[in-house]
Amino acid sequence: MRESSLPDLGVGLIGTGFMGRSHALAFHNARTTFDLPVNLKLLALADADPARAARCATSWGFDRSYADWQQLISDPAVNLVAITTPNHLHFPMAMAALEAGKAVYCEKPLAVSLEQAREMHSAAQSAGVVTRVGYNYQHNPLIGLAREMIQSGELGQIVSFQGEFSEDFMGNPQQPWSWRCEQAHAGGALADLGSHLLAMARYLMGDVDAVCADSQTVHAQRPATQGSQAHRPIAVDDHTYALLRFANGARGTFGTSWLKHGYKNHLSFEISGTLGTLAFDQERLNELRLYRSGAPGRDGFQRILAGPAQPEYAAFCPAPGHQLGYNELKTLEVHALIQALAGNSSEGPDFAEALEVERLATAIRVAAKEMRWVKVSDS
Repeated sequence: MRESSLPDLGVGLIGTGFMGRSHALAFHNARTTFDLPVNLKLLALADADPARAARCATSWGFDRSYADWQQLISDPAVNLVAITTPNHLHFPMAMAALEAGKAVYCEKPLAVSLEQAREMHSAAQSAGVVTRVGYNYQHNPLIGLAREMIQSGELGQIVSFQGEFSEDFMGNPQQPWSWRCEQAHAGGALADLGSHLLAMARYLMGDVDAVCADSQTVHAQRPATQGSQAHRPIAVDDHTYALLRFANGARGTFGTSWLKHGYKNHLSFEISGTLGTLAFDQERLNELRLYRSGAPGRDGFQRILAGPAQPEYAAFCPAPGHQLGYNELKTLEVHALIQALAGNSSEGPDFAEALEVERLATAIRVAAKEMRWVKVSDS
């Protein structure tokens, strides 16, 4: 077989949970879906459990495995480090990779504190490497269409944003404690779910000037382990709500909860302008609803289905209505990352944008704690 003339891109993946598997699938799918400008090589996988690391490396098509993530970063053949670990590990892993001059693809949220996010952004600037953060929902072709419609003025002057991201995986008070329940390791519903919605709001609407917020811990303790009689205290938010003032003059609402029974991936928004309204729900990710003000008796929402008119969709399927899924969005995220590494595109949130998301989340936390309006620029 003839050797590829394309430059090699060696990928190292840290983490073997749900997101680790999703990243591995996305790298594989990117190779089969797109003509890439690099020779993508899945080189190394790291996990603290050496047996699991070896098993997943074999199953997912990586050349080798490490039980120590620092060995993966030190591997000279690894050019890109993908981080899919619990949130509190993002900082040391990303900082080590940046110090080694490697590109970094980090899951969201970027860090567990604004101070860490600032350091990571500064280190990325100094290293001069490509960075990306896993806010994959905005890679949906229909979200790109929504942004295009907003920016082109099709909705007129934008006046409001109503956003919510709710799930119910922590709705049962007997759901045991996990790393997501510890402030130093995660940050609660606002960090886990809400960061996605904040990133989406910024992508579609632009900067937020000021916020007013409230948050609550509904279940103050949870079983230490499944079925345990021992309990651990919970200090993170179960749900958070905020009012938003956007730089473009629009007003908005934000809500996030991991207690809301019946919802599994309810990342949703309604954006209204002087000429119409756009509505979206991630649980129906192949549909965008559009209302245009029109003739009396003929007005109503139009359902726009994802299809090959959106180029990113066409890469997977030539027929409309056949549906993309979560892993396709992750594949599109990886494709954008690879194009950026090749110098062909700047699409996708980098550490600079992720820092702004963290700044906004911090302002919401301060507003909720101090029960007042907070300017995001003060964060």
